[in-house]
Amino acid sequence: MSRPTPKYHPIATAYAQELVRNHQAATNIVLWSGWFCPFSQRTWIALEEMGLPYQYKEVNPYLKEEAFLAVSPKGLTPGLKVADKALHDSSIINEFLVESFESHGASLLPKDPYLRAQARLAIDFINKSVVPAYFRLLQAQPDNPTTQAEARREFTVALGIIAQQRKGKFFFGENISLVDIAIAPWAVRDFIAADYRGFQRDQVPSWGEWAKVLEQHPTVQKTSSDASQYVQFNGTFLKNEAHSSVGRAAQSGQAIP
Repeated sequence: MSRPTPKYHPIATAYAQELVRNHQAATNIVLWSGWFCPFSQRTWIALEEMGLPYQYKEVNPYLKEEAFLAVSPKGLTPGLKVADKALHDSSIINEFLVESFESHGASLLPKDPYLRAQARLAIDFINKSVVPAYFRLLQAQPDNPTTQAEARREFTVALGIIAQQRKGKFFFGENISLVDIAIAPWAVRDFIAADYRGFQRDQVPSWGEWAKVLEQHPTVQKTSSDASQYVQFNGTFLKNEAHSSVGRAAQSGQAIP
């Protein structure tokens, strides 16, 4: 028997709602996104930072259009189409945008090859350590305090490792980079771990200050929806009822797809 489709708000709210309205006109760049998706928010922030024209298309995570699946075969947001070129995976998309439109808007990666390599290492750590730990913490149930405490410790340690590498206001200093963008959606969403799983920002060296900078940054704010909607959408994680490949991967300890 098929599982019931979880209820969720179908459109962006708050600042993000206005941004969606302003990006409905057809253009060469199309962002297939989900307002609820932290990975989508990464690419959304990058597009805004670079000042690139784009069309925003909202994806229903439980009813995926064929046109979207042609862009993202696994059905995961974000997907990006530039003319006839299609890409998926937020980290790959964001680096593609920087390399393809480097003279357009903000520079989101250092010019120095070594520092660029450091950025890639940091993003890889966020993807493989911070993000899976966050979702495992949300799925750790109150009736198993030992498992929940271990998940909380894992998330706290991972955040501390990356936060202490920051060299200024942002990861590389005074300007936002792809590293900051990679973790910004979790600065927006770590309140869920705090409210429901006992996570405390002030127990993570350097994270509280960095998270505050990120969540108050203009492009992060305007790509964010109401906090209550994030809580509602993450209800399946909080109940450990995985309906997505992200949830199933977190449950099994695998890498987040």
